[in-house]
Amino acid sequence: MAEKERGPNRLVAVSLDEASIARGSPDQEHERAIALYDILEDNSFAIPGREGPYALTLGLVENKLSFAITTAEGEPVMTHLLSLTPFRRVIRDYEMICESYFAAIRTASPSQIEAIDMGRRGLHNEASDTLKQRLDGKVDLDHDTARRLFTLIFALHWKG
Repeated sequence: MAEKERGPNRLVAVSLDEASIARGSPDQEHERAIALYDILEDNSFAIPGREGPYALTLGLVENKLSFAITTAEGEPVMTHLLSLTPFRRVIRDYEMICESYFAAIRTASPSQIEAIDMGRRGLHNEASDTLKQRLDGKVDLDHDTARRLFTLIFALHWKG
């Protein structure tokens, strides 16, 4: 199978600002690693009027979400700060449902796990839609890229 054609409007590197994160549980670290792998394998990320590819560092700066975007070679493109206020409820709810999900996969029936996972996916989609709206006009991204970015944004809120 041939490798998928990759255009310039994509991320070629994604990292989390080390000063902004705490280590998570093994389940959380696994989710983070999968999100990083998945986003680099397939993403759509564009800055209107500018051609990529890009590198992105996500972090927290004075209680704001920081998108530090550079060229693939490391030249600064822009840093965009987003208020976390629109994300607070969904992050809190997503944290609770993830705790339930990780507990359920050890003890619950498949139908119970599926019900919790449906709720988890619904919150994840809601957060992804909010992220796309908040970045509108600054960064264009598809739904799957927004979902993977939300997983990484959520990782910034894990308790150490």
